[in-house]
Amino acid sequence: MVDTNLMIGATAVYAAVMIFLGYIGWKKTKSGNDFLLAGQDVSPWIIGLSYGATFISTSAIVGFGGFAGNYGMGIIWLAALNIAVGLLGAFVLFGKRVRRMTKSLKAQTFPELLGAAYRSKFIRWFMAVVILIGMPLYTWAVMISGSLLIATTLGTTVNTALIVLTLITALYVITGGLRAVMYTDALQGALMIFGMLVIFIITIGLIGGIESGTQDLTNMASLHPTTGSYSGMTGWTSMPEMFSDNWIILVGTIIIPVGIGVLAQPQLAVRFMTAKDSKTLNRAVPFGGVFLLMTVGFAYIIGAWSNVYFYNSVDFKMTSILAAGTQNNIIPFFVETAMPDWVVVLFTLTLVAAAMSTLSSLYHVMGTSAGYDIWTELKKTRLLPGKWRGEDGQKRSLNITRIATMGFIFVSFLLAWYMPRSGGFIPIATTMFFGICASAFLPLYVHMMYSKNPSKKAAEASLIVGTVVWLFTALFCCKTDGSVLGICNTVFGKDTLLTGTMAVLDPILYALPLSAITLIVVWFYDKRHKTVDAEKAV
Repeated sequence: MVDTNLMIGATAVYAAVMIFLGYIGWKKTKSGNDFLLAGQDVSPWIIGLSYGATFISTSAIVGFGGFAGNYGMGIIWLAALNIAVGLLGAFVLFGKRVRRMTKSLKAQTFPELLGAAYRSKFIRWFMAVVILIGMPLYTWAVMISGSLLIATTLGTTVNTALIVLTLITALYVITGGLRAVMYTDALQGALMIFGMLVIFIITIGLIGGIESGTQDLTNMASLHPTTGSYSGMTGWTSMPEMFSDNWIILVGTIIIPVGIGVLAQPQLAVRFMTAKDSKTLNRAVPFGGVFLLMTVGFAYIIGAWSNVYFYNSVDFKMTSILAAGTQNNIIPFFVETAMPDWVVVLFTLTLVAAAMSTLSSLYHVMGTSAGYDIWTELKKTRLLPGKWRGEDGQKRSLNITRIATMGFIFVSFLLAWYMPRSGGFIPIATTMFFGICASAFLPLYVHMMYSKNPSKKAAEASLIVGTVVWLFTALFCCKTDGSVLGICNTVFGKDTLLTGTMAVLDPILYALPLSAITLIVVWFYDKRHKTVDAEKAV
């Protein structure tokens, strides 16, 4: 057990620094634009580290790192997609265009940007509603993974850890807005890089070197534990048999949803909107690339290598999943067992940083979706009393957004307090949010940027179809998602209405293609209809 005084002291210093950075953000937050977009003058290195730190949460390091310890190095393909698609693709294909459109349309949130581009109030509020439905689930996963770690390391209860984590993060998000979020993200990102680098180097020594350790892991293939009723595993250093149940789980429920879903994440897209110019975004890419390689890339490899350490250890002589007890405990248990005290402290702070950097961004997006996107549109309708309608002043608008942020922090806290805390749910909840964002937002997001005349009708239809199909398949057709949500079991007495391979497929594999097809079909119909109307007018 790590020295409690050392851990408490380091944690107190870390918390004090976060609060100080939040104070700086608060001092510089004078307007709605400061709260929503950090004044649109953020430095490249802060954008790069903030993008990475927001992208990679505790659920990625602990949840997917543990997944690698159980399922093997095949998940490294996800790290490759994170860098190639989630960073390079996002910045090159979307970043500069999003920044330019943000300036020209004077948008301040992701829903407002797409709503303004399509001149559709419906798109703006519908996207905000999807965010407010789906994001609390992802937030729950991050809050629980961080709280479980803090509770285990400090010897406190999960509920106490949850309260402390929520209060510290909420303090600087509510007061300092996106400025405070990105300032703290940058420091947290740097800490995460250093922490994972140290653990990676020590792990190499523990397993006898990269080549020797990886060969030992390959030779352990016959020891791979069964993974429930699923089939197809071939060891820790190779992919499962193609199209087997475990291959579908790895590729269809982890790699594809997260690897593609990152392109339409609201909390990441807003980073593009904070840049002063395109050069700033170009200069941010290397910082984000180094971050992703040295956090998730290292975490996935360490997770798989931990099997070599535990099997060769005199005290264990078993694989990681058997030694740690649960998949989610593999990475924390390995560090606590194999590393010196100061590294355990560093690792704990690394994961706290990962949790807080992602949480702060999620809190911010939920608050702006409710307090800015939905409230702004509501004030233009007759749904509110007359005295509440009309435009808010700058100060009042800022305060409303802060109140909304506080409200959804409380909602997320209640979910984390009452929902299941099994570690196996953490990566599933993460992929669910990435999946619904890709299914609902990605087709119209791409259409907005790469079409000369984007179709409002096509975008609205795609948004509805992607959301509805994803929700239906997640609730009733996907076994992994159904086990988390529990609605299908409550209604029909089983986790899914489907059987066999179809029950293992992730909802994104149904919803995203149908959403894209809907957009294309309605777009061509709309173009043809407009052409006919124009000819009649002549």
